[in-house]
Amino acid sequence: MEDIAAGAARETASGAGDAAAMAAASAPMFGVLDIVLLAGMAGFGIYWVYFRNSSKPPTPPTKGYTMQPTLIAPKANESSFITKMRASGKNIVVFYGSQTGTAEEFALRLVKEAARYGMKALYPADPEECEMEELSKLSEINNSLVIFCMATYGEGDPTDNASAFYEWLKSEEPDLTGVNYAVFGLGNKTYEHFNSMGKFFDKRLEELGATRVVEAGVGDDDGNMEEDFLTWKDTLWPAVLDFFGLEMNLQEISMRQYRLETPDVPPEKLFTGEIARLRAYQTQRPPFDAKNPFLAQVTAWRELHKGGDRSCMHIELDISNSKLRYDAGDHVAVYPVNDPVLVSRFGELLSVDLDTPISLVNIDDQSTKKHPFPCPCTYRTALSHYLDITSNPRTHVLKELAEHTTNPEEKQRLLMMASSSVEGKELYQQWVLQDNRSLLHILEDLPSCKPSLDLVCELLTRLQSRYYSISSSSKLHPETVHVTAVLLKYTTPTGRINKGVATTWLSSKKPISDQPLHQVPIFIRKSQFRLPARHQTPIVMIGPGTGVAPFRGFVQERLKAKREGKPVGDTVLFFGCRKKTEDFLYEEEFDESIQEGLLTLHTAFSREEPDKKVYVTHLLKDHGEYIWRIISEENGHIYVCGDARNMARDVHDIIVDVCRNYGQLSSSEAHAFVKKLETQRRYSADVWS
Repeated sequence: MEDIAAGAARETASGAGDAAAMAAASAPMFGVLDIVLLAGMAGFGIYWVYFRNSSKPPTPPTKGYTMQPTLIAPKANESSFITKMRASGKNIVVFYGSQTGTAEEFALRLVKEAARYGMKALYPADPEECEMEELSKLSEINNSLVIFCMATYGEGDPTDNASAFYEWLKSEEPDLTGVNYAVFGLGNKTYEHFNSMGKFFDKRLEELGATRVVEAGVGDDDGNMEEDFLTWKDTLWPAVLDFFGLEMNLQEISMRQYRLETPDVPPEKLFTGEIARLRAYQTQRPPFDAKNPFLAQVTAWRELHKGGDRSCMHIELDISNSKLRYDAGDHVAVYPVNDPVLVSRFGELLSVDLDTPISLVNIDDQSTKKHPFPCPCTYRTALSHYLDITSNPRTHVLKELAEHTTNPEEKQRLLMMASSSVEGKELYQQWVLQDNRSLLHILEDLPSCKPSLDLVCELLTRLQSRYYSISSSSKLHPETVHVTAVLLKYTTPTGRINKGVATTWLSSKKPISDQPLHQVPIFIRKSQFRLPARHQTPIVMIGPGTGVAPFRGFVQERLKAKREGKPVGDTVLFFGCRKKTEDFLYEEEFDESIQEGLLTLHTAFSREEPDKKVYVTHLLKDHGEYIWRIISEENGHIYVCGDARNMARDVHDIIVDVCRNYGQLSSSEAHAFVKKLETQRRYSADVWS
């Protein structure tokens, strides 16, 4: 702009000189008045052309054409794990794909153990928060290793936090030559796609040129996941040392990952159960998800069992004004709160004021995870909302507890269970797993064990949300989500009464007249468990016990379509329970659907007759010919919901037998036929173990 102004000044000066010369030459021809007039006109013309806009501020440069680059130094990329490894001098990174926290816990244990072997590992990394495209650059770091602890979720799917990385690794072709890796997979053998994610990552990394340092580990949650992990871990570190040519040099180091701070903050600055954002429950803001749950009011609560000593709850949650949407077959996740009686016991046993504000701060300043749970908060909040205080502790926890146990016999017991010896594994299996002891139970049974409560808070894993198959249809109930849940309560071999965390908490949420409605933090998780797009498509639903929950929603949706005059195909339900007079769930509703000509119901009552137990699997065999016709000729769909360990597996085997017997197929052809149904999503399972 300065150059343009200078040019205009030069041109103006030149124009003024020309005007003066012309006036002098023309003196004999014009009078003085004429000259003045001409000079005035010339001056006005020059002003109009050159000086009219000079008093205005210069026009800013057009964005995208004359914008100058900023000279501010760029901030380091927080998601670059390679940058962090180089900055901190670390050569191992451990990634985890975790849905319930177990894989993340194993990853943290590997990071801590690396230090014992003289190696430096980056704090466990969440692939969702990292630039996984950098994986190929790991080869540029000397003696580097990447370890993956990957859980399989649902029907052979990646966990939520690993899904994007899984899709990228599956579809792209990065050159991973020079990248050294190890994989530990977590799964459950009761599911058909056992450990598929661990197997996928192990195979795919090798295909892309990476080098396997040790054979992949396989953890089975239906057996003993802890023992599977320990067995693999005992082979991992010797293999790593041998691979890099390092000497075995075990070091005694502190296994603490967090330091305790006792902040002096006002109450409004303390977390009180929020998942991520402080005061999120006081000022609710959509969108609502796992990190920002919606506080749904409990508008209805009723007992479904008509008799017996068990309880099954029907709960309705209000989602109006939340912008949450769901379809029949989706899941609702609930964040529960631990039993206050159990929480108080920690304070009593360890002589701590649970209302003390605390903050656990990561000692690794390179970690993106600054706290193990939302901090600052009180001990009571941490033990109530954030920590799993009822599950069985793993062996590394017992080793830490031993350091704070004064009685020699009690200390030796803990150290033995933490060891990899056969005797130690057997004792852990019996004393912790089979006797079903929690960390709190151990503190009660070993009175000389007195760890600090902040250490206990570090050792305990995060309290996870509980998922329930939604038992309603949004077509009929767009502003409420219905939950069907059995109250869990049982006696352990030590004589203690154990209660389900979430169902015990939900059992106290009955609406009471003239009192504010209880609120429950929830979010919706989408599912592939879906009704066919066409109402005319026949469906066969198999759901004993609370496995009937999603099918209540399916039946509601189809009944609504039928009442609207739409053609609806066969709607068949196989339901089982103990006794018709005790635990026949939603009997009146299903009877109504039968009366209106929609539903065909087959019921099995396992304890109706003392000498004759009937299960849904018996009924399926009896109706094999009908099932074959539905799936082979009428393009029908089969749905299974309930127990994965026995029922779902038995149903799968029966469907295969149906294909063999009524379809005249060989065993391999029958399995292939059922596999095709699954691929086409005409055989869907929503199961749990």
